Amino acid sequence: MHVLDASAFIKGYDTTDRTATVPRVREELTDENGYRFDALEGSGMHVHVPEQAAIEHVERTARQTGDFGTLSETDIRLLAAAVELDGTLVTDDYAMQNVAERLSIAIDGIDQEGITEERDWQFMCVGCGREFDENPGRCPICGSELSRKRP
Repeated sequence: MHVLDASAFIKGYDTTDRTATVPRVREELTDENGYRFDALEGSGMHVHVPEQAAIEHVERTARQTGDFGTLSETDIRLLAAAVELDGTLVTDDYAMQNVAERLSIAIDGIDQEGITEERDWQFMCVGCGREFDENPGRCPICGSELSRKRP
């Protein structure tokens, strides 16, 4: 089963395999992209609502990789749906792909090649320059914002 991100509807992704997505994807789509969603739903696409346990599992994993702050609620639910449905995630979003790799979810890109390596991001304070393995939101030393950096 292919679990479709909003970009799959925007780019007109096509597959003969069964498809699924989450309700929040429809909220992100407008005009003809929304009509594509409606048409696929009408022809049998499964609209899946993931369990809270799967959502929390994805959130923990995204915190471990350092991608949590860049993922939307929709992204997290799509990843949780892919876990629950044992599906292939269809997206060009690199943060989603990074978390999917950690979760052993298969990935199918749309326009992009996809990630070439899994990463655990680090965070650096823009004020004092200290580095952190996890994102505490703001620097606990000087209170400045943190930026994500490649280790």
